[in-house]
Amino acid sequence: MNTPIQAPTVLRSEYQKSVANYWNTNQNDPVNLLLGHVDGYYHHHYGIGPVNWKVLEEPEAKRDDSIIRELHRLEHAQAEYLLGKLGPITKDSRLLDAGSGRGGTSLMAHERFGCQVDGVSISEYQVGFANEQAAKRGLGDKLKYHFRNMLDTGIDTGSIDAIWTNETTMYVDLFKLYAEFSRLLKDGGRYVCITGCYNDITGGRSRAVSEIDAKYICNIHPRSDYFKAMAANNLVPIEVTDLTPDTIPYWELRTHASVATGVEDPFLRAYKEGSFHYLLIVADRIVR
Repeated sequence: MNTPIQAPTVLRSEYQKSVANYWNTNQNDPVNLLLGHVDGYYHHHYGIGPVNWKVLEEPEAKRDDSIIRELHRLEHAQAEYLLGKLGPITKDSRLLDAGSGRGGTSLMAHERFGCQVDGVSISEYQVGFANEQAAKRGLGDKLKYHFRNMLDTGIDTGSIDAIWTNETTMYVDLFKLYAEFSRLLKDGGRYVCITGCYNDITGGRSRAVSEIDAKYICNIHPRSDYFKAMAANNLVPIEVTDLTPDTIPYWELRTHASVATGVEDPFLRAYKEGSFHYLLIVADRIVR
Protein backbone atom coordinates (compact mmCIF):
# COMPACT_ATOMS: atom_id res chain seq x y z
CA MET A 1 0.00 0.00 0.00
CA ASN A 2 1.23 3.52 -0.77
CA THR A 3 1.87 5.66 2.25
CA PRO A 4 0.90 9.34 2.07
CA ILE A 5 3.74 11.64 1.14
CA GLN A 6 4.46 13.95 4.07
CA ALA A 7 6.48 17.13 4.43
CA PRO A 8 7.19 19.32 7.44
CA THR A 9 6.42 22.51 5.50
CA VAL A 10 3.70 22.43 2.86
CA LEU A 11 2.36 25.97 3.09
CA ARG A 12 5.32 28.19 2.35
CA SER A 13 3.82 31.66 2.14
CA GLU A 14 1.01 33.70 3.62
CA TYR A 15 -0.73 33.51 0.26
CA GLN A 16 -0.64 29.70 0.24
CA LYS A 17 -1.99 29.70 3.80
CA SER A 18 -4.89 31.92 2.73
CA VAL A 19 -5.70 29.66 -0.22
CA ALA A 20 -5.59 26.55 1.95
CA ASN A 21 -7.77 28.26 4.54
CA TYR A 22 -10.32 29.15 1.86
CA TRP A 23 -10.72 25.54 0.77
CA ASN A 24 -10.48 24.14 4.30
CA THR A 25 -13.28 26.38 5.55
CA ASN A 26 -15.59 25.98 2.54
CA GLN A 27 -16.38 22.39 3.46
CA ASN A 28 -20.12 22.76 2.93
CA ASP A 29 -19.96 24.62 -0.37
CA PRO A 30 -23.14 23.38 -2.09
CA VAL A 31 -21.77 23.85 -5.63
CA ASN A 32 -19.34 20.99 -5.16
CA LEU A 33 -21.16 18.90 -2.58
CA LEU A 34 -24.66 18.82 -4.03
CA LEU A 35 -23.37 18.01 -7.49
CA GLY A 36 -21.12 15.29 -6.08
CA HIS A 37 -24.01 13.79 -4.12
CA VAL A 38 -25.61 12.87 -7.44
CA ASP A 39 -23.30 9.87 -7.96
CA GLY A 40 -20.38 10.13 -5.52
CA TYR A 41 -17.91 11.83 -7.88
CA TYR A 42 -16.92 15.10 -6.23
CA HIS A 43 -15.33 17.58 -8.62
CA HIS A 44 -13.85 21.05 -8.25
CA HIS A 45 -14.10 22.27 -11.82
CA TYR A 46 -16.68 23.47 -14.31
CA GLY A 47 -18.48 21.79 -17.19
CA ILE A 48 -18.49 21.65 -20.96
CA GLY A 49 -20.86 20.51 -23.67
CA PRO A 50 -24.40 21.07 -24.95
CA VAL A 51 -27.01 21.68 -22.26
CA ASN A 52 -30.32 19.86 -22.05
CA TRP A 53 -32.40 23.01 -21.63
CA LYS A 54 -35.54 20.95 -21.04
CA VAL A 55 -34.53 20.79 -17.38
CA LEU A 56 -35.83 24.35 -17.05
CA GLU A 57 -39.29 23.13 -18.08
CA GLU A 58 -39.53 20.67 -15.19
CA PRO A 59 -42.20 21.26 -12.53
CA GLU A 60 -40.97 23.59 -9.82
CA ALA A 61 -40.65 20.79 -7.28
CA LYS A 62 -38.24 18.88 -9.54
CA ARG A 63 -36.58 21.70 -11.47
CA ASP A 64 -33.63 22.48 -9.21
CA ASP A 65 -32.71 18.83 -8.76
CA SER A 66 -32.79 18.39 -12.54
CA ILE A 67 -30.57 21.44 -13.04
CA ILE A 68 -28.05 20.16 -10.50
CA ARG A 69 -27.96 16.77 -12.19
CA GLU A 70 -27.41 18.43 -15.56
CA LEU A 71 -24.61 20.62 -14.19
CA HIS A 72 -22.96 17.53 -12.75
CA ARG A 73 -23.27 15.72 -16.08
CA LEU A 74 -21.45 18.62 -17.73
CA GLU A 75 -18.61 18.73 -15.20
CA HIS A 76 -18.28 14.95 -15.47
CA ALA A 77 -18.06 15.36 -19.26
CA GLN A 78 -15.25 17.87 -18.78
CA ALA A 79 -13.28 15.36 -16.70
CA GLU A 80 -13.85 12.60 -19.26
CA TYR A 81 -12.63 14.91 -21.99
CA LEU A 82 -9.46 15.72 -20.05
CA LEU A 83 -8.70 12.07 -19.30
CA GLY A 84 -9.08 11.24 -22.97
CA LYS A 85 -6.07 13.46 -23.69
CA LEU A 86 -3.61 11.63 -21.41
CA GLY A 87 -2.38 9.32 -24.14
CA PRO A 88 -1.69 5.55 -24.00
CA ILE A 89 -2.10 4.91 -20.27
CA THR A 90 -1.95 1.29 -19.01
CA LYS A 91 -2.57 -0.39 -15.67
CA ASP A 92 1.16 -0.13 -14.98
CA SER A 93 1.24 3.65 -15.44
CA ARG A 94 1.39 6.17 -12.63
CA LEU A 95 -0.60 9.41 -12.84
CA LEU A 96 -0.56 12.63 -10.85
CA ASP A 97 -3.56 14.87 -10.24
CA ALA A 98 -1.99 18.20 -9.23
CA GLY A 99 -4.48 20.13 -7.16
CA SER A 100 -6.77 17.13 -6.73
CA GLY A 101 -9.61 18.66 -4.73
CA ARG A 102 -12.09 16.10 -3.44
CA GLY A 103 -10.72 13.55 -5.89
CA GLY A 104 -13.47 13.01 -8.44
CA THR A 105 -11.27 13.09 -11.53
CA SER A 106 -8.59 10.90 -9.95
CA LEU A 107 -11.25 8.31 -9.18
CA MET A 108 -12.45 8.43 -12.77
CA ALA A 109 -8.86 8.03 -13.99
CA HIS A 110 -8.27 4.90 -11.92
CA GLU A 111 -11.56 3.38 -13.03
CA ARG A 112 -10.74 4.15 -16.66
CA PHE A 113 -7.11 2.97 -16.72
CA GLY A 114 -6.73 0.70 -13.69
CA CYS A 115 -3.43 2.33 -12.71
CA GLN A 116 -2.03 4.06 -9.67
CA VAL A 117 -3.09 7.68 -9.23
CA ASP A 118 -1.65 10.15 -6.74
CA GLY A 119 -3.29 13.44 -5.89
CA VAL A 120 -1.75 16.42 -4.13
CA SER A 121 -3.50 19.36 -2.50
CA ILE A 122 -2.61 22.05 0.03
CA SER A 123 -6.05 21.63 1.62
CA GLU A 124 -5.88 19.08 4.42
CA TYR A 125 -9.67 18.86 4.40
CA GLN A 126 -9.76 17.99 0.70
CA VAL A 127 -7.02 15.38 1.13
CA GLY A 128 -8.92 13.72 3.97
CA PHE A 129 -12.21 13.79 2.07
CA ALA A 130 -10.66 12.28 -1.06
CA ASN A 131 -8.85 9.53 0.86
CA GLU A 132 -12.12 8.63 2.59
CA GLN A 133 -13.84 8.31 -0.77
CA ALA A 134 -11.06 6.06 -2.06
CA ALA A 135 -11.20 3.90 1.09
CA LYS A 136 -14.98 3.48 0.78
CA ARG A 137 -14.40 1.99 -2.66
CA GLY A 138 -11.56 -0.25 -1.49
CA LEU A 139 -9.06 1.68 -3.62
CA GLY A 140 -6.69 2.92 -0.93
CA ASP A 141 -3.79 0.93 -2.40
CA LYS A 142 -4.11 2.45 -5.90
CA LEU A 143 -5.61 5.88 -5.25
CA LYS A 144 -3.79 8.04 -2.72
CA TYR A 145 -4.10 11.71 -1.86
CA HIS A 146 -1.33 13.66 -0.17
CA PHE A 147 -1.18 16.92 1.77
CA ARG A 148 1.56 18.38 -0.34
CA ASN A 149 2.50 21.42 -2.38
CA MET A 150 2.32 20.84 -6.14
CA LEU A 151 5.45 22.99 -6.54
CA ASP A 152 7.43 20.46 -4.49
CA THR A 153 5.64 17.14 -4.41
CA GLY A 154 8.37 14.94 -2.95
CA ILE A 155 7.58 12.30 -5.58
CA ASP A 156 10.53 10.53 -7.21
CA THR A 157 12.10 12.10 -10.28
CA GLY A 158 10.99 10.55 -13.59
CA SER A 159 8.37 8.34 -11.94
CA ILE A 160 5.18 9.79 -13.46
CA ASP A 161 3.73 8.88 -16.85
CA ALA A 162 1.18 11.69 -17.03
CA ILE A 163 0.10 14.72 -15.00
CA TRP A 164 -2.96 16.88 -15.21
CA THR A 165 -4.10 20.16 -13.70
CA ASN A 166 -7.76 21.01 -13.84
CA GLU A 167 -8.41 24.66 -12.96
CA THR A 168 -5.60 24.76 -10.40
CA THR A 169 -2.70 26.53 -12.12
CA MET A 170 -4.02 30.00 -11.23
CA TYR A 171 -2.79 29.46 -7.67
CA VAL A 172 0.91 29.00 -8.42
CA ASP A 173 3.92 30.36 -10.30
CA LEU A 174 3.83 28.62 -13.68
CA PHE A 175 7.61 28.51 -14.16
CA LYS A 176 8.10 26.81 -10.79
CA LEU A 177 5.18 24.48 -11.45
CA TYR A 178 6.40 23.30 -14.83
CA ALA A 179 9.93 22.87 -13.53
CA GLU A 180 8.51 20.42 -11.00
CA PHE A 181 6.37 18.68 -13.61
CA SER A 182 9.34 18.34 -15.94
CA ARG A 183 11.28 16.72 -13.09
CA LEU A 184 8.47 14.30 -12.31
CA LEU A 185 7.59 13.19 -15.84
CA LYS A 186 9.29 10.35 -17.62
CA ASP A 187 10.85 11.17 -20.98
CA GLY A 188 7.93 11.49 -23.35
CA GLY A 189 5.48 11.86 -20.48
CA ARG A 190 2.26 13.78 -21.02
CA TYR A 191 0.89 16.89 -19.30
CA VAL A 192 -2.73 17.98 -19.75
CA CYS A 193 -4.05 21.30 -18.51
CA ILE A 194 -7.53 22.81 -18.49
CA THR A 195 -7.49 26.36 -17.23
CA GLY A 196 -8.99 29.78 -17.38
CA CYS A 197 -6.52 32.44 -18.54
CA TYR A 198 -6.86 36.07 -19.44
CA ASN A 199 -6.39 37.31 -22.98
CA ASP A 200 -3.20 39.37 -22.91
CA ILE A 201 -3.68 40.41 -26.53
CA THR A 202 -6.40 42.75 -25.30
CA GLY A 203 -4.32 44.04 -22.37
CA GLY A 204 -4.25 43.25 -18.66
CA ARG A 205 -6.93 41.68 -16.51
CA SER A 206 -10.40 42.93 -17.28
CA ARG A 207 -12.72 43.97 -14.48
CA ALA A 208 -14.60 40.68 -14.81
CA VAL A 209 -11.39 38.62 -14.54
CA SER A 210 -10.38 40.63 -11.47
CA GLU A 211 -13.75 39.79 -9.89
CA ILE A 212 -13.08 36.08 -10.45
CA ASP A 213 -9.64 36.45 -8.86
CA ALA A 214 -11.18 38.12 -5.83
CA LYS A 215 -13.84 35.44 -5.41
CA TYR A 216 -11.40 32.50 -5.41
CA ILE A 217 -8.29 34.23 -3.98
CA CYS A 218 -6.44 33.27 -7.14
CA ASN A 219 -4.15 34.96 -9.65
CA ILE A 220 -5.35 34.19 -13.16
CA HIS A 221 -2.39 34.11 -15.56
CA PRO A 222 -2.16 35.63 -19.02
CA ARG A 223 -2.50 33.10 -21.79
CA SER A 224 1.05 33.62 -23.07
CA ASP A 225 2.65 32.73 -19.72
CA TYR A 226 1.55 29.11 -20.07
CA PHE A 227 3.52 28.66 -23.27
CA LYS A 228 6.55 30.60 -22.02
CA ALA A 229 6.72 28.48 -18.86
CA MET A 230 6.30 25.23 -20.80
CA ALA A 231 9.00 26.16 -23.29
CA ALA A 232 11.38 26.94 -20.42
CA ASN A 233 10.84 23.48 -18.93
CA ASN A 234 11.00 21.03 -21.85
CA LEU A 235 7.24 20.77 -22.24
CA VAL A 236 6.15 20.96 -25.89
CA PRO A 237 2.46 21.67 -26.63
CA ILE A 238 0.97 19.26 -29.15
CA GLU A 239 -2.65 20.41 -28.87
CA VAL A 240 -4.33 23.65 -27.83
CA THR A 241 -8.12 23.92 -27.85
CA ASP A 242 -10.26 26.89 -26.93
CA LEU A 243 -13.10 25.44 -24.86
CA THR A 244 -14.71 28.82 -24.18
CA PRO A 245 -17.75 28.21 -26.44
CA ASP A 246 -18.18 24.79 -24.84
CA THR A 247 -18.30 26.08 -21.27
CA ILE A 248 -20.53 29.14 -21.72
CA PRO A 249 -23.74 27.00 -21.73
CA TYR A 250 -22.71 25.49 -18.36
CA TRP A 251 -22.48 28.97 -16.85
CA GLU A 252 -25.74 30.08 -18.43
CA LEU A 253 -27.50 27.07 -16.91
CA ARG A 254 -25.88 27.68 -13.51
CA THR A 255 -27.57 31.08 -13.29
CA HIS A 256 -30.84 29.17 -12.87
CA ALA A 257 -29.61 26.86 -10.08
CA SER A 258 -30.00 27.15 -6.32
CA VAL A 259 -26.21 26.68 -6.07
CA ALA A 260 -25.48 29.89 -8.02
CA THR A 261 -23.02 32.04 -6.09
CA GLY A 262 -23.02 35.29 -8.04
CA VAL A 263 -19.72 34.54 -9.76
CA GLU A 264 -21.65 33.39 -12.81
CA ASP A 265 -22.02 36.97 -14.05
CA PRO A 266 -18.29 37.84 -14.17
CA PHE A 267 -17.51 34.48 -15.80
CA LEU A 268 -20.10 35.04 -18.51
CA ARG A 269 -19.06 38.67 -19.05
CA ALA A 270 -15.38 37.74 -19.30
CA TYR A 271 -15.99 34.89 -21.71
CA LYS A 272 -18.39 36.79 -23.93
CA GLU A 273 -16.28 39.96 -24.13
CA GLY A 274 -13.22 37.90 -25.05
CA SER A 275 -11.06 38.93 -22.08
CA PHE A 276 -10.99 35.39 -20.65
CA HIS A 277 -10.44 32.00 -22.29
CA TYR A 278 -11.05 28.43 -21.16
CA LEU A 279 -8.18 26.45 -22.67
CA LEU A 280 -7.10 22.85 -23.00
CA ILE A 281 -3.34 22.49 -23.45
CA VAL A 282 -1.71 19.11 -24.08
CA ALA A 283 2.08 18.94 -23.89
CA ASP A 284 4.77 16.24 -23.95
CA ARG A 285 8.02 16.28 -22.07
CA ILE A 286 11.07 16.11 -24.34
CA VAL A 287 14.76 15.57 -23.64
CA ARG A 288 17.16 18.38 -24.56
